[in-house]
Amino acid sequence: MSGFIAIWPIRQDPITRHRAPIHHEATTTTSSTTTAASTPEVLPVPVFDTLVLTASKILHKEANCVRIDDCNDNSRVVVVGDVHGQLHDVIFLLQDAGFPSEDRFFVFNGDYVDRGAWGLETFLLLLAWKVFLPQRVYLLRGNHESKYCTSVYGFEKEVLAKYGDKGKHVYRKCLGCFEGLPLASIIAGHVYTAHGGLFRSVSITPLKRSKGKKNRRITLNSETKPLCLGSLEELSKARRSVLDPPWEGLNLIPGDVLWSDPTMKSGLSPNTERAFGLLWGPDCTEDFLKKFQLKLIIRSHEGPDAREKRPGLGGMDVGYTIDHVVPSGKLITLFSAPDYPQFQATEDRFNNKGAYIVLKPPYFDVPEFHTFEAITPRPVVNAYYDYEDVLDSDEELDLASMVTAT
Repeated sequence: MSGFIAIWPIRQDPITRHRAPIHHEATTTTSSTTTAASTPEVLPVPVFDTLVLTASKILHKEANCVRIDDCNDNSRVVVVGDVHGQLHDVIFLLQDAGFPSEDRFFVFNGDYVDRGAWGLETFLLLLAWKVFLPQRVYLLRGNHESKYCTSVYGFEKEVLAKYGDKGKHVYRKCLGCFEGLPLASIIAGHVYTAHGGLFRSVSITPLKRSKGKKNRRITLNSETKPLCLGSLEELSKARRSVLDPPWEGLNLIPGDVLWSDPTMKSGLSPNTERAFGLLWGPDCTEDFLKKFQLKLIIRSHEGPDAREKRPGLGGMDVGYTIDHVVPSGKLITLFSAPDYPQFQATEDRFNNKGAYIVLKPPYFDVPEFHTFEAITPRPVVNAYYDYEDVLDSDEELDLASMVTAT
């Protein structure tokens, strides 16, 4: 670990107007002047461009819901939740679980960037693994792989600070890569994973073209029926290359997959706390599992900050919760960023552990939980976002600003 840190820039010029962040970490700081090299020297822009272009070509060719079916009796599938730029914890997780290989698959459930100080390094590390082993490493999209969230929660400022006058170029390339990230996975025909979770059914009816208007664009009449669960076929047809709302028509489905949350109340309802996506109850979990002959749903999206505000659901002390247990199987929330968030405006910390899941043969539907604590000491850095003024969880978002950002 120490060797990796020595050659990678760990402090540039992030926001400095805040007091020093509260840590369970070393009290010594590392100045950018004492690092071995700056980010563009370690990873020059042409090298960055080649990596992102190669990864983007692979990602854009993948289906909205990737199917991982080539597992055998020797295979293991590792599922990872939110990591939020906590590079040192990601490196530990890879070492602890065993690096990707012919017999070891990885499925990451999104939220690679924002809040943590090493979102760029984290994302590029995982992209490199994707390029190296494209059929063994699967990177799904999280709600933070968006233009709006990265403009609020630090990733944009981080990239601009680390790449200077080339920062805007690097940031745009990252956004383009985000657009290609698949939305969900199905593992061995038994396990569905996605960042947020389930999604609604959407009906789209094309309007007839007027006679004599051959070149007139056909508009779509979007009619959303009373909320009911969508199908895997509908998920496959959704257009995922939309970075931010407004979502409408079939694009309601990606919004749901990225932003939805479970609840203990039956039925489907709008997710008013987040202003996007849905809330779904145990009955919906059962319907989804039974309809598609699944045994397990693994989603992420909620850390200890969000779960603190969710009565009836478990906290995130150990990195996972089992939210629904129904006749056909289970729903699990998985969070892989320990001691989260890295930057916090109060003295009290959640001190949560992170976790990852290992799935084993024969059916890959029985989760084996592995919990871990944050790597310490982390190099002390300042935040790239106004964490004193921005909510910890993705609630009460500034919708007007979000639409303006698209």
